[in-house]
Amino acid sequence: MSSSINPPILVGSDGSPTSLAAVRWAAADAARRRAPLNIVYAISTPIDYGPGIAVPQIDYDSYRQEGRTALEIARKNAVAAASPIGELDITADLVEAPPIPVLRDRSKSARLLVVGTHGLGAFSRSILGSVSTALARHAACPVAVIPADFEHTDGPVVVGVDGSSCSARAVEVAFDEAAHHGAELVAVHTWSEFFRYISRAEMQNEAEELVSQSLAGYGEKYPEVRVRRIVVEDRTAKRLLGEGENAQLIVVGSHGRGGFAGMTLGSVSQAVLHGAKAPVIIARSAN
Repeated sequence: MSSSINPPILVGSDGSPTSLAAVRWAAADAARRRAPLNIVYAISTPIDYGPGIAVPQIDYDSYRQEGRTALEIARKNAVAAASPIGELDITADLVEAPPIPVLRDRSKSARLLVVGTHGLGAFSRSILGSVSTALARHAACPVAVIPADFEHTDGPVVVGVDGSSCSARAVEVAFDEAAHHGAELVAVHTWSEFFRYISRAEMQNEAEELVSQSLAGYGEKYPEVRVRRIVVEDRTAKRLLGEGENAQLIVVGSHGRGGFAGMTLGSVSQAVLHGAKAPVIIARSAN
């Protein structure tokens, strides 16, 4: 089947436990969708220090062998994760180029890009690595960031709703994921009284109407998805992280109503990405 008709799920792997968690999650998601899975291992190009500066000779053969071994392990992890769900069409590519530009370029034709929270050399579970951070900011498709220690649950898919165009993309992605995971969808919207000169009751009514408009039409498209709405006065990131404690997935837009053209990642998206225990999808659109 043509990739333009059924675009692949793309996942980066570097042989680390975190990247293998991303591979397993991506494989299961691809199997649910009957979509191809493309695993990429990128060998970074050594830094050119300029003329007159001696650098150690790079043993490319050892790097290539390390990459081939890592891809074979990743493939086995993918097959194991997909087998309870269905068959999986897997391609595994060894690329001699830095991972960020390679994955960013391939994201232009992917359904979803999946990465781990950090790769080899990362020092803290709570801090995103440079690759996952860069791709969450600049990829051309939605980006799923998978924690290494996440264990799949039957919890809901949680989505942030604020009425922005990025939020609309997040709602679209969240409904689709909830349908494929057989999960409840929890739509979260928060509001604040700051710089508002109407009653709290009016603000609550406005917020509920915004959520209704944001979800309109999806009940007909995804009748199997049960939706629960949470509309409250609260801080957005705090509430999303709270609702996401027992979620199997959190979906947010790349930036919200305060964002502007060219913004790479909003404050709420960053806070959720750095604080969530569950996988997070940043619902990016093509740039």
